[in-house]
Amino acid sequence: MKLTTKGKFAVTALLDIAIYSDDNKRPITLYNISERQNISLSYLEQLFVKLRKGQIVKSYKGPGGGYVLSRDLGDIHISEIIKAVDEDMDARTCRGGKNCKETGPCLTHDLWAGLTKELYNYLEQITLKDLLSRADSREPSKIMFCRT
Repeated sequence: MKLTTKGKFAVTALLDIAIYSDDNKRPITLYNISERQNISLSYLEQLFVKLRKGQIVKSYKGPGGGYVLSRDLGDIHISEIIKAVDEDMDARTCRGGKNCKETGPCLTHDLWAGLTKELYNYLEQITLKDLLSRADSREPSKIMFCRT
């Protein structure tokens, strides 16, 4: 179980859209996100294909095109973003198949199943709006993004 750059960068990119899109009215280009957040443009393109399929963002083509969020900030949960980019945060080796051992689940299967459930429950309770409300300022130049 590990939250990789896919999940972290997807959340960061969506927060970037939330901050810079003028109340979700102006589409933001992946190039602009790439420049501001120092994320590879090709990597963002891969992520946004999945985010669009997951109905988290909408895309607009042509001049002035880019991406906007498909819903209000308070309706987009972090768990949904993580799942949309195919992030696997299951702590169980068997991924829920209960076939950890040839004879069935291992001794610690329920422990890791509980941890996985708690992790997703936690991320289900947090929205993009919650994250932005924790920022000291809504002024884009003063918001710090994590680069871990």
